[in-house]
Amino acid sequence: MTNSPRVGVVGAGSLGFHHIRILRDLPGIQFSGFVESRPERRKEVEKELRVRSHQTLDGLLDASDAIIIVVRTSAHFSVGSAAIERGKHVFIEKPITSTLEEADALLELAREKSVMVQIGHIERFNRAVRAALPHVKKPRFIDSERLAPFSPRGSDVAVVLDLMIHDIDLLLTLVKSEARDISAVGVPVLTEMLDIANARVTFDSGAVANITSSRISREKKRKIRIFQQSEYLSLDLGAGTGEFYRLRGDIDPRALRSSPADIGAFVDRVQLHAPDGEPLKLELESFVAALKGKGEVEVTGDEGRLALGVALRIVKEIERTLPSLVGHAHHDA
Repeated sequence: MTNSPRVGVVGAGSLGFHHIRILRDLPGIQFSGFVESRPERRKEVEKELRVRSHQTLDGLLDASDAIIIVVRTSAHFSVGSAAIERGKHVFIEKPITSTLEEADALLELAREKSVMVQIGHIERFNRAVRAALPHVKKPRFIDSERLAPFSPRGSDVAVVLDLMIHDIDLLLTLVKSEARDISAVGVPVLTEMLDIANARVTFDSGAVANITSSRISREKKRKIRIFQQSEYLSLDLGAGTGEFYRLRGDIDPRALRSSPADIGAFVDRVQLHAPDGEPLKLELESFVAALKGKGEVEVTGDEGRLALGVALRIVKEIERTLPSLVGHAHHDA
């Protein structure tokens, strides 16, 4: 790979726009342009960001060493495999694909072509998560809540694959253990897909996670709470902030029952800090660093496949318990 790889974008929707915006000005690369199937949208982005577009995917691939794939999940496999067949490195927005069969085929092709694959699990780059990771040891219980107002974007798949998969990837990163048992409930409300879901996941390590995701909320909320021996972390992913509470070293846990009611008397509170930075920019910078051999792939294709596997297990469990409501919840529209 050259010191200035050519990187392009497939898809110029709401998220693709921001990928283009950042890549246009990112040092150390050449932005090779973008492709967008809707002519009016293509012209809008060309004009607003003053960037070039290509008429076809082949045209973009001819001009690129690597591409960012920001299209509907149902097209991830077809676009990704076309790029990999041409020997192009790929960054694929989450989830990696719609099915495990597609993910396996894509990753096998990438191995054959010696091509790098990174998956866009952006919460890994959230400031609160970056600040918390050094303090996460052996989680016992994790509670996550992700609520969002309805948006047509992502509604071609169940909320589990649209929103909850962010938290599934975070859980796997924090717990560093495989999911063993899963129970889940959910229902479609505004679409034919699952619009709200809750899952309880037990990991091989013994850790338990409670995950709730909804795309029919009036408010945005992205919070995660992590409980481990004598410690508790509370993260607000929307604000990028967090707090870390731990039992003071000079306190005997057995004596807590007779301690004062004021928690401050026996618990230290630590404000979590990490360098500021736009998560999407940090994510793309990590991809470029990996392209240049200056860093490891932050979220590998195998990790993306692992998160997809847990997400599909959750959907399958919901379908099993509520078959009449969500018989087609995990299929693309």
